[in-house]
Amino acid sequence: MKFRRIVAIFSLIVVTAGTIYGYQIYKDIFSENTSFSEDKVAVYIPSNALFTQVADSVRPYVQDMERFNMVAQKKSYPQNIRSGKFILKRGINSNDIVNALRVPVPVNVTFNNQETLERAVGRIATQIETDSIALLEAFTDSVFLEENNFTRDNVLSVFIPNTYEFFWDTSARKVREKLAKEYRKFWNEERVAKAEALNLTPLEVSSLAAIVHKETVKVDERPRVAGVYLNRLKRGMKLDADPTVIYAKKKLLNDFDLVINRVYNADLLIDSPYNTYKNKGVPPGLIAMPDISAIEAVLNPEQHNYIFFCASVTNFGYHEFAVTSAQHAVNARKYRAWANKNGVK
Repeated sequence: MKFRRIVAIFSLIVVTAGTIYGYQIYKDIFSENTSFSEDKVAVYIPSNALFTQVADSVRPYVQDMERFNMVAQKKSYPQNIRSGKFILKRGINSNDIVNALRVPVPVNVTFNNQETLERAVGRIATQIETDSIALLEAFTDSVFLEENNFTRDNVLSVFIPNTYEFFWDTSARKVREKLAKEYRKFWNEERVAKAEALNLTPLEVSSLAAIVHKETVKVDERPRVAGVYLNRLKRGMKLDADPTVIYAKKKLLNDFDLVINRVYNADLLIDSPYNTYKNKGVPPGLIAMPDISAIEAVLNPEQHNYIFFCASVTNFGYHEFAVTSAQHAVNARKYRAWANKNGVK
């Protein structure tokens, strides 16, 4: 009888201890374990990260690292680490944190208004893990250029400004493949047909669109500006586009941070294939990354007889258009007088 009582007491102790231990484990796993006030935070885990690196990344957002480490070990997370961007929500427990670190979320990558390939890849590199050097090498790879009929000068055409979804740890090559795919999708049969009707290739359209983009920020004016340049091309005239001279000057000086507000006669003499005051036709490459509205303006130009245009001094941001050189000379004198009076250099 005494033995049975001892066994019963021992069993009760074991059960109680087990219950306490189980409750503690349950608490460690399923009780709240975040330490931030925002609704959610983003955590970035680099490629080939060790568990110590993961711990360093989540530490600012975790209340009790011992509980997190214990749960991570029990769920074999250190042996199955994934890289990428992950979202932690406020108030989740250690189990949910580990689960969240197994499901990477995409990031929205945007780029526009970049003047050079180097700046385009640099912009992308600020938004994903891969660096600008790897991206630059991917987009200038000779095999890629040849297979897609690009050159080092015009490969910037492949960057159609938009918002793209990538996983944060996407490789440079996969970034290139996706943008090339989107480029081919953009240049569908309809757009290619419109380019051909203008006696232009898609690459030439992009090059001309870059000039239109730089000439005016007014989207509603771009089809009219595009019409001017297309009229010049039809007549066998040089484009005489100031933005190409500015680009040629920046390229010559290797300084794309240079701010040039005014083009002088001496600038028109710059020896460069991008200087459309010296060379006929469309430049061999893009002077900037045109947005879609500029490309569409070239493909769907306003039909008119204008050959000239000049910045307006009465409707700022827009231009004055002219059919004859005499009309243009009047508009140009007005602009020069305004520029001199206001110290525009």
